[in-house]
Amino acid sequence: MTRLKDLRTLATLSQLVLDQRLAGLRQAAGQLERSRAQLQAITAAAAPADLPPVAAGLVDIAYRRWADIRRTELTAAIARQTVDWMEAKAGAATAFGRLQALKGAADRLEE
Repeated sequence: MTRLKDLRTLATLSQLVLDQRLAGLRQAAGQLERSRAQLQAITAAAAPADLPPVAAGLVDIAYRRWADIRRTELTAAIARQTVDWMEAKAGAATAFGRLQALKGAADRLEE
């Protein structure tokens, strides 16, 4: 009976670890999605419509220069965030596997 109780306690702790890992996964996914949305917004920006042609051209050149720099920064951030998301996903999968193994062992002992 002590063994079953120990397995149930470990399963409870494993559930807490899984919940923490899933929260980290959600956070990593949220950061990645925000960066992707920012990158898409920069790419989809429209040119100013109500300016004289020369002023519109100067604004467009300045915006493109800024957008190129920002796009580079966002691409690097997306790469880092993708790695973070992949690591969080692997950690959550491991925690889930541990929880399932402990629950299975406890169920077998209960029978």
